[in-house]
Amino acid sequence: MNRLISTFKNIFSIDELRGRILNTLLFITAFRLGSAIVLPGVDPNKLNLNPQGLLGLLDTFLGGAFSKASIFALGIMPYISASIAIQLLTLALPYFQKMQKEGESGRKRLNQITRVLTIAVTAVQAITYIGTTIPNEALLIDRGLFTISSLFILTSGTIFCMWLGERITDKGIGNGISMIIMIGIVSRLPGAIIGEQQSRGSGGILIFVLELVALYFVVMGAVVLTQAVRRIPIQYAKQVIGNKVVGGQRQYLPLKLNAAGVMPIIFAQALMFVPTYLAGVFAEKSDFAANVQNAFSSYTSWQYNVLFALLIIVFTFFYTAISVNPVQIADDMKRSGGFIPGVKPGIQTSDYIGTVLDRITLPGAVMLAIVAILPAIANLFGMTSGFAQFFGGTSLLIMVGVVLDTLQQVESYLLMRRYEGLMKSGRVQGRTSETAAAV
Repeated sequence: MNRLISTFKNIFSIDELRGRILNTLLFITAFRLGSAIVLPGVDPNKLNLNPQGLLGLLDTFLGGAFSKASIFALGIMPYISASIAIQLLTLALPYFQKMQKEGESGRKRLNQITRVLTIAVTAVQAITYIGTTIPNEALLIDRGLFTISSLFILTSGTIFCMWLGERITDKGIGNGISMIIMIGIVSRLPGAIIGEQQSRGSGGILIFVLELVALYFVVMGAVVLTQAVRRIPIQYAKQVIGNKVVGGQRQYLPLKLNAAGVMPIIFAQALMFVPTYLAGVFAEKSDFAANVQNAFSSYTSWQYNVLFALLIIVFTFFYTAISVNPVQIADDMKRSGGFIPGVKPGIQTSDYIGTVLDRITLPGAVMLAIVAILPAIANLFGMTSGFAQFFGGTSLLIMVGVVLDTLQQVESYLLMRRYEGLMKSGRVQGRTSETAAAV
């Protein structure tokens, strides 16, 4: 306890760190206040939105703003979609690859393109949201006027959320976009815990305590999945520059067990509506199609979870392949005079890195799939759906990753001022920049 109190004193004794923490809290407060403001012209008492599937995941990321028809109902998600699209284009098109290699000017142009694309994506999603989720009986004004005004308000709300994320990154602590998503998820945790405790009643206190203990171990497992790396030793050749001998050091190439982050779950979740939709087309003419539709309409069915897990494994290999390039890593090592002991530079090095990457990606993909289907398993054990979602999936991985990033930032400030770190032994490690940017 004394160490904890001393650590907090050290944190708030650093002027810059204290200012960044207060700025972060201020920006988060602004986001949460905006999430509670309902769109003008909507009667919130007549809304009966209970989004499921991908829309339910979106509502979780936004802290309930989607189901409340808030001015932040789309939140930061259009920006995430635009960023993923630009990231994929950067990997596929030479024009964007060239722009990325132009340094700071290229990154500014990519950011500008991402912002413009965000506005376009937000406009399309806003029209869809207004037309499909806001019933006529909940409107207090004319439908046409409401559509036009809400289009501008929802677009402005997304731009404001994007601005808040950038301000948190510049003036606060950690990745602002990830922080906003994490706050939206965490905001639903107290209500989920209270709802679970009430569902168990006074006679189920022991079961509720066991559920909290299980949640603790699940979180620890998510931390291991996020942090686990396979370190490949790299030896740098000695070079004589003038009268000095440079190089000869041994370093390590860290290959993450889960290099794809949460993206495979997001991609798989986006495709899980396809079986239900296709089966629904033929449900009236075929009993088999009707059974398929019923099976995939529930996220707790074994058919749903088997397909979900398989898609996650496939997308993990796919996203790892496009985000980690063994050939480029081998070329960079060769240019800098580095080599893997016992492996020749060039093609053999890239083949070796690719082989190691394939071997660690398989267990990482399986673990990621297990984490993704844990909420369904928890729900089958009688937990409420709101509490079960914190036992795995995208929500848990984002929370763990953002918390680790934030702790790493705080520890960096403490070590720069010659204070002790947050842990007695070792260092707090965050995610790689690619993984952090993906969420």
